[in-house]
Amino acid sequence: MTEPLYAGVELGGTKCICILASGPDQVLATAKVDTTDPETTMAGIAAVLAEWNVGTRAQALGIGSFGPLELDPTAPDYGRIVRTPKPGWSDTDVAGRLGAATGLPVMLDTDVAGAALAEARWGAAQGLSTHAYVTVGTGIGVGIVAGGQTVRGLGHPEAGHLRIARMPGDNWPGNCPYHGDCVEGLAAGPAIEARAGCHAATLGPDDAVWTGVVHAVAMLLHNIVLTTAPQRILLGGGVPTKQPQLIPQIRTALVESLGGYAQAGRIADDIAQFVAAPALGDMAGPLGAIALAALAIRDGVA
Repeated sequence: MTEPLYAGVELGGTKCICILASGPDQVLATAKVDTTDPETTMAGIAAVLAEWNVGTRAQALGIGSFGPLELDPTAPDYGRIVRTPKPGWSDTDVAGRLGAATGLPVMLDTDVAGAALAEARWGAAQGLSTHAYVTVGTGIGVGIVAGGQTVRGLGHPEAGHLRIARMPGDNWPGNCPYHGDCVEGLAAGPAIEARAGCHAATLGPDDAVWTGVVHAVAMLLHNIVLTTAPQRILLGGGVPTKQPQLIPQIRTALVESLGGYAQAGRIADDIAQFVAAPALGDMAGPLGAIALAALAIRDGVA
């Protein structure tokens, strides 16, 4: 049986990936659009989708976007980016504009929630009822999937902005414009560079800045474990991908932080599987948009 064809957009903070696919085994086209100002970026995405003639070829459009997003269909600003620290992007209508441009049913969610869905469908979370996907890059995002659905309610999870216990003696104020020393303000790419005073690519694996990153991300995972009880946490994004020594250190710090409480013993016994890298790699985000498009058909989104 031939799988339906879907269009997808992963709208990231620095770049967008457009994709036309049924799944990882049938990707017909991909294209990159730089994320600049909203008008230029949205026009570029619409042009790619028009070139592919997705309005007649695809069944639905999935969009995984940086946020925060308004995901309540009854809200007057549904489908828009709301109150984002990214300059110029607050109140940008993402779902409405691309839906009108293509004429397709649209399913919108965060980029990390889409990636979590893709890993559940094709990757490292297959067969699990609950898992989390954490991305550490330009920002820090968390997607939670439970029972085949992404968790959302009054907005969507923004666990990257959780405040955490600081390392003893560390009083650096952090880099988040909203919260200062939340996890994103301590461990995302811009925070790393602000603290180190140089580009992250120039930092060696033993640089002292990584100690703070390990602590902050491990504290985030500690909170995820004790609030959402995932069966697995997938840890991706540019920071751990480019600094692979971090994941083993984060695993160790998480086990130490849990201190043997509740299910900590089971987690410690299988920590390499409990905190794991995404199986889909760089394609988790684009395929997440395809997984969202499939939900648009399943859920009958108009």
